[in-house]
Amino acid sequence: RVLVGADGADGVFSRVEPTLQTAPGVYNDTLLVGLDRFLVELGKRGMQAVLYVNNSWEWSGGYGQYLEWATGEKSLIPLVDGYWPFMQQMRKFQTSEAAQQLYFNHLKNMVSRVNSISGKPYCEDPAIFAWQLGNEPRCFSDDPAVREGFIAWMTEAAHIVKELDGNHLLCTGNEGLMGCEADPALLRAVNEIPGIDYMTIHIWPYNWSWVRPDHLGEDLPQAIAKTEEYLQLHRALGDELGLPVVAEEFGYPRDGFRAAMEAPTTARDGYYEYLFSRVGQELDGANFWGWSGFARPPHEQWVSGDPYTGDPSQEAQGLNGVYISDSTVELIARANGK
Repeated sequence: RVLVGADGADGVFSRVEPTLQTAPGVYNDTLLVGLDRFLVELGKRGMQAVLYVNNSWEWSGGYGQYLEWATGEKSLIPLVDGYWPFMQQMRKFQTSEAAQQLYFNHLKNMVSRVNSISGKPYCEDPAIFAWQLGNEPRCFSDDPAVREGFIAWMTEAAHIVKELDGNHLLCTGNEGLMGCEADPALLRAVNEIPGIDYMTIHIWPYNWSWVRPDHLGEDLPQAIAKTEEYLQLHRALGDELGLPVVAEEFGYPRDGFRAAMEAPTTARDGYYEYLFSRVGQELDGANFWGWSGFARPPHEQWVSGDPYTGDPSQEAQGLNGVYISDSTVELIARANGK
């Protein structure tokens, strides 16, 4: 699952860099070629990527940057300005035609791209598994007009993708009920958008206050029980709508809520083992967040120049990420029949 488009200027606190789209329709060509090369290398290995093209959160620009470009209103940063003001601002994206049009333009540019290395149009590349409308798209509001705008822009985005690329799957990137203001009606509307091929859900037991940071092992049974309820709810809707269900993002912190690489992952391993066991049951697929690999971040929170661990730049690096040295790697391999 790969971000296609960090947006805006470099040097913004908590934003990943270098960014791909430095201004509306203006791209860092080096990064575009890097994306091309990445897809070529995936193809050599028989691997596939889900490419997501927007973000409701600040760490890659997304909603906030498109709003800033369209209206001139400076995009807020939750760690600086507070989450409530941030969410109040982000709901404006749902009704801003100008901000949405900038996103649509970027989406068209990416879906219609031709790989500069292979010469293959993206729409014909088997290394792409699916396009995704955004990372955790939320409407951030109970207002009916805002919700209507939320569904409308995703409907238009889905139409754009399917018009340009009839070969690949399409999904929303939505978290499920927790990303729909806990409203089953909104969840249904998100997954009834024409062209959506499978339902995505995200599961974050700590972020959603299902577990306590100082009792991660003790609270594991509770996390599993609540996750099971969440899976069953979405499986039922998926069956009703005829959609496969994929937990495309889930995580569990390292023991002791420590981000350091040497911190054990006993509780996380238990959670991963449970979640992988649900593939073929409530789930048709699962993808953990995130891969830290060989990265060794010198700071707990990412700063410019540090390697990425998969965790967003505003969060503790390695807290949810899986390092090559983690015992979790064996679980992942076993779940994939390795």
